[in-house]
Amino acid sequence: MAILSVQSLTRVFRIPKGRRGFWKEISALFSREYDVKVALDAISFEIAEGELVGYIGPNGAGKSTTVKILSGILVPGSGEVSVLGKTPWKHRLEIVRQIGVVFGQRTQLWWDLQVIESFQLLKAIYGISETAYQQNLEALVNALELAELLHVPVRLLSLGQRMRCDIAASLLHSPKILFLDEPTIGLDAVSKLAVRDFIRRLNQEQKVTILLTTHDMDDIEALCKRVLVLSEGKIYFDGALGDLRRKILPERRLVVDLVEQQGVIHEPEAKVIRQEGHRVWLSFDPSVTPAAELIARITAKHAVADLFVENPPIEETIATLYRGQRR
Repeated sequence: MAILSVQSLTRVFRIPKGRRGFWKEISALFSREYDVKVALDAISFEIAEGELVGYIGPNGAGKSTTVKILSGILVPGSGEVSVLGKTPWKHRLEIVRQIGVVFGQRTQLWWDLQVIESFQLLKAIYGISETAYQQNLEALVNALELAELLHVPVRLLSLGQRMRCDIAASLLHSPKILFLDEPTIGLDAVSKLAVRDFIRRLNQEQKVTILLTTHDMDDIEALCKRVLVLSEGKIYFDGALGDLRRKILPERRLVVDLVEQQGVIHEPEAKVIRQEGHRVWLSFDPSVTPAAELIARITAKHAVADLFVENPPIEETIATLYRGQRR
């Protein structure tokens, strides 16, 4: 059953045109001209309860606009949206009690208050019982390693520290749906892995439905089995990450460590894309040349110390997709 449903959702923004010159600026006060920007162009999708879905696309594709509509912040031009069976902008007070939202570029914490004081204010705003608050706070502090940050004013936190605190703030009221917009922005490698692990466990153990919007493709690859790709306001792809790879960039990579550093590999159905010392990277299409066949041919001609097969980096797949959409 879909916990979140979007049908033919459209949102258009009118952007005032700039006019150069004093008299043109004066005339613009009485007769303003606008450019029309279609942020969302009749998109449709559904997300089932307990899914963790990646929502990706280039800058300006409409991802944040979608999240704002789903959380009731924006009203669409047309279309139907159902979140937990309700229309978010019509039943916003009911919806916000059951959803959590994290915007990587904005904070829901109070700038001059200590982190714990912000949490206490959110407890009052959401009407969380003392028992539930203490249980959730303890679990979130332990999972996100916040103990040393609770009594620090928000304005003194680093971006990575604030992101962890914002994620905790969005979960204090035990939401059923979590919208994450760039949740690992600014995090160091260790913190990023910790946050990914937390998101994964939150989804698997507590069955929280999560829509993850990010430009960090490592986040998508580590967490999401299903991805929605938004491009120029339209849903370009909805399906498994592996299917997206096969559709956009079906090649695979064979990485070979040769015994001889100056060894050269020539295969008509494989392309050498890089070589560093003993190591050679080749790309090939497995539908044309099976990996086992290519490996057998190379090992018959060359002394090989080691080899392995891998997919192209997910960033390369997505970049290929975006370039194709711009043409």
